[in-house]
Amino acid sequence: MAELVYRPVIGLARAVFAAQGLRFTIEGTENVPREGGAVMVVNHIGYLDFTYAGLAALPSGRLVRFMAKQEVFDHRVSGPLMRGMHHIPVDREAGSTSYRLALAALKAGEIVGVFPEATISRSFELKEFKPGALRLAAAARVPVLPTVVWGSQRIWTKGRPKRMGRTRTPITVRVGEPLSVAPRDDQAAVAATLRARMTELLHAAQERYPDRPGSEADSWWQPVRLGGTAPTPEEAARLDEQDRAARVLRRAERERKR
Repeated sequence: MAELVYRPVIGLARAVFAAQGLRFTIEGTENVPREGGAVMVVNHIGYLDFTYAGLAALPSGRLVRFMAKQEVFDHRVSGPLMRGMHHIPVDREAGSTSYRLALAALKAGEIVGVFPEATISRSFELKEFKPGALRLAAAARVPVLPTVVWGSQRIWTKGRPKRMGRTRTPITVRVGEPLSVAPRDDQAAVAATLRARMTELLHAAQERYPDRPGSEADSWWQPVRLGGTAPTPEEAARLDEQDRAARVLRRAERERKR
């Protein structure tokens, strides 16, 4: 039944992408299994990453059920759509529920999309990965699909205005070879392998990306490693900590007013 909502939404999204003039390069689609469960592990550099990463599964006839923060499901517009497409809500204060839902989806043969960095990387480099994605894959005995997105930060990312007009921005999505993980595997070793593969995929996507900043002012979307003016990973970590502290204060204020 989810397809009754999901596929029309994909059609609408593609129409929007065409109107924006987005230029997609999608590679590695042959690595997406045509049947059975899998965990698609995606880097996170923009708010629309899930809409772009999901396109890589379509040639295999698959739909990805993404894990997304609860706030997206609480929104009056996006909430009904997310639930209708059977995406999976993640409540930071009740993570066990989202884990059970994701595990059930994997065992039912679904592809579940996970952002292991949890939040957007302001440096546009890979942040530290949370262990949940590998735990899910091991428990469900399904492969991991290392996946990267590049260019999406230019459309809409943290701390920058949205650019939803006709920008003709190139967007790259690359899916690597599936990575097997079993319950008895050395999780630290598998995590290191996953990170290495995703780093390789990301660097290749960056190197082959057809656009370059036209000026220093336009280099905000490039990581420092490539000569850009994005925050360094250390600066990004400090900004993330400030965000976390602000969320704690807001939560405490809401509790106080109850």
